[in-house]
Amino acid sequence: MTEKRFSPSCDNNREPILAVLKEALSGHTRLLEIGSGTGQHAAYFAPALPHILWQTSDLAHNHSSIDAWLAELTIGNVRSPLQFHIGVDEWPCNDVDSVYTANTTHIMQPHEAQIMMQLVAQNLSSGGIFCQYGPFTVNGEFTSASNQSFNQHLLNEGCGGIRDIAELQKWASGLVLAEQHSMPANNMMLIWRKP
Repeated sequence: MTEKRFSPSCDNNREPILAVLKEALSGHTRLLEIGSGTGQHAAYFAPALPHILWQTSDLAHNHSSIDAWLAELTIGNVRSPLQFHIGVDEWPCNDVDSVYTANTTHIMQPHEAQIMMQLVAQNLSSGGIFCQYGPFTVNGEFTSASNQSFNQHLLNEGCGGIRDIAELQKWASGLVLAEQHSMPANNMMLIWRKP
């Protein structure tokens, strides 16, 4: 039986994320989503961005949920997930001019987050854009007490924890951090561009 999972946080923050994506992705056509999770974001964003061919990707155990969400769509601009495990699999699709990832960077181990930043920088086409959503620290400081508590929870669960923006900039050689948007629930949207 297909497992269609639901994440409340995906639902809660999708409108403000979409508002940023509509502007950031206005001139782009081929997007890779890294870590599509339940599939909710792809199922919501792709119909609202009909000019984008939205390619989902994730670990194999998440594919059934992603496909279950995509099966309900009536438009054809979103693709079934590719297998993509950062640090294990090769970059899954060529010729993308945009990349989107949400709530993945703090789950990854530091070396995996570093690999992701490097892979995006290497494989994004010139003029491409990388939209990275989640909690981040700024100059080593947490943006809220709740994020500091969340980070401790992440570490206790074996996750890599919240990364600092300066650290990501160091890893993302070839990308320019063009915009930082404050988002609900003490998150940010980082907009990286490849000159």
